[in-house]
Amino acid sequence: MPFAQLVIGPPGSGKSTYCNGMHQFMSAIGRKCSVVNLDPANDQTSYPCALDVRDLVTLEEIMAEDTLGPNGGVLYALEELENNFEWLRDGLKELGGNERCYMVLNFDKDVDNLTVIHLVDSYNLTLPSMYISALLLSLRAMLQMDLPHINVLTKIDNLANYAPLPFNLDFYTEVHDLNYLLPHLEAETSRLSHEKFGALNSAIIQLVQEFGLVAFETLAVEDKKSMMHLLQVIDRASGYAFGPAEGANDTIWQVAMREGWGDLTIQDVQERWIDAREEYDEMERKQLEEEAKARQAAGAHASEKTGDDDDDDLEDFRGPLPNSGVKVVRKS
Repeated sequence: MPFAQLVIGPPGSGKSTYCNGMHQFMSAIGRKCSVVNLDPANDQTSYPCALDVRDLVTLEEIMAEDTLGPNGGVLYALEELENNFEWLRDGLKELGGNERCYMVLNFDKDVDNLTVIHLVDSYNLTLPSMYISALLLSLRAMLQMDLPHINVLTKIDNLANYAPLPFNLDFYTEVHDLNYLLPHLEAETSRLSHEKFGALNSAIIQLVQEFGLVAFETLAVEDKKSMMHLLQVIDRASGYAFGPAEGANDTIWQVAMREGWGDLTIQDVQERWIDAREEYDEMERKQLEEEAKARQAAGAHASEKTGDDDDDDLEDFRGPLPNSGVKVVRKS
């Protein structure tokens, strides 16, 4: 049975990096995963595309042939995809087959167990106006997509590089009483403090709170604990977590995913990436050095016993998931 993530978000929110990181993480934990590119303008993917919409239509061709700008070209390309939807449906069926697998899509409600992953750059938290805009965009996506939906604040590891936030992270992820944000919104610029904007600001905040739908998960894509936590949330939303176990010879990471190890609270994220980031970085650096020395010593000991033969057990510890997190390989 296929499961799929539909990854959406504004430009610069980290969609390509997320698809690349998620593909590598799933490969590391032993899941079959295919990435599908649905962006006709994305000509340089840093991940292997099992199915690429650019094989059907490209933005450059449309702009040249129909003298359209980039926005009009993207809309035209999506119409082309809609008119040739059988191409996409057949391609997805070939990828899924009858196996229990995962697909990451970069729109098909016919795909079983499709979950929308809406990415928002955490930089939007630094200005009240951008945060409220992100709330409205997230709410609109949730209402229009009408699918299981998870909003994700990406690049959470960059927050420590910006000015301190007026509230702790849980205020933004759990969307607490937004009325506390109004004074900060008015202080952001003199134009927003004008009385004619007061009623509008209050109405927007009331709209978001009355729906009561928007909340956020967080993600530092190169941190394995952060990636593991988010995938556990996605598994529960899609129903993947309620399927059969992967097998009797599962790796430690497969067991960790199934048992819920490393589950993070928002307080953990606050401490790791904002309050005590330098201390955690130093602790992880020392831990990596110790593990590297241990692997080196174990490798030397194994070589003495087996000669030049590789030790299969040790290979598990040299896999693509070191303690520093998921390494995202980007094309230059």
